Amino acid sequence: MNAIPSHPEAVRPDWLTAQLRASGVLTDGAITAIRWEAIGTGQVGDSARFHLSYNRPGAGPATVAGKFPAADETSRGTAGAFRLYAKEVGFYREIAPHLGVRVPQVLAAEIAPDNVDFVLIFEDLGPARGGNQLSGCSVADARAGIRQAAAIHAPSWNNPALIDLDWLAPLPGQVDQIKALYGQAQIIFQERYKDLLEPEFMALCGALNEARGDWFGHDGGFRSIIHGDFRLDNLLFDIKDGAEQIAVLDWQTVAAGNPLTDIGYFMGTGIGDTLRRSCEDELLDLYCTEMTARGVGLSRDAIWDDYVLGALSGVSTAVFSAAFVERTDRGDANFLSMARGGCALALAHGSMEKLKG
Repeated sequence: MNAIPSHPEAVRPDWLTAQLRASGVLTDGAITAIRWEAIGTGQVGDSARFHLSYNRPGAGPATVAGKFPAADETSRGTAGAFRLYAKEVGFYREIAPHLGVRVPQVLAAEIAPDNVDFVLIFEDLGPARGGNQLSGCSVADARAGIRQAAAIHAPSWNNPALIDLDWLAPLPGQVDQIKALYGQAQIIFQERYKDLLEPEFMALCGALNEARGDWFGHDGGFRSIIHGDFRLDNLLFDIKDGAEQIAVLDWQTVAAGNPLTDIGYFMGTGIGDTLRRSCEDELLDLYCTEMTARGVGLSRDAIWDDYVLGALSGVSTAVFSAAFVERTDRGDANFLSMARGGCALALAHGSMEKLKG
């Protein structure tokens, strides 16, 4: 089979047998039947768990996970235009092996020239507890997330072999395109959520839109691989029935940039204002300690300004995504949660003033 199976229904036993053999997890025997079920709540890509039957009992894993283009046309078009699927495939092929972050082992990674049709097959990390943006998390979960952020950033810190990969760079004209589209996104976001989002938060969203020329393309300070959407919905906890603490998923937004973008995003948009206020100092100290232990000496003073600016990435992601991916009830709740947490952090520490100053 030469065509990429870009929907779970298109995955056939012979194709998957060949992929598992190539990855080394299947040495003999063959898959004879596949049953699949949808998993996850992602809006940019669709995920499934595959239950596998073999011609020889125990020949290979009982289940694997797969990721595919979103069924929704709007989400799929946005992902193709901004190479989100290509970035995730590229991450697993070229970057993941060099980082310390726990990600699922990739068993197949293919993408078509149109940057839309793709397939990723992974080890199944279940049973696991999915992070939930709307439910929040414990301090222990937040600590685990911070440690994983350091495991992304430290190995790639100023590492040209990773951060200078051609496909990580924005396409020519892409930053200007985003600036133009962001104005439209802000109009949609304001109209949609004007009666739901607190006025002071909506005012900050408007101020960021006015300053979008300064914000998009802003990339000063430190440099490493960043996740780009580092929040609870993209984390799995207690993976493999509690055998391991955490794994990080959904790498469509991987980029080379300031690592404190991930931290500001996680602390505001990710864990939310209530938990952030109660343990902000502890978690920032933990990040510095973890980075220092991994060979990148950092202090609170050294990271503070970039951390505060990083809060704005969560705000801009909420506004932009709300306009250009499939609209769902859970998506609306997610984007409001993201905006609230990011805006609260930004207002608490003067993020807009730092951007303009």
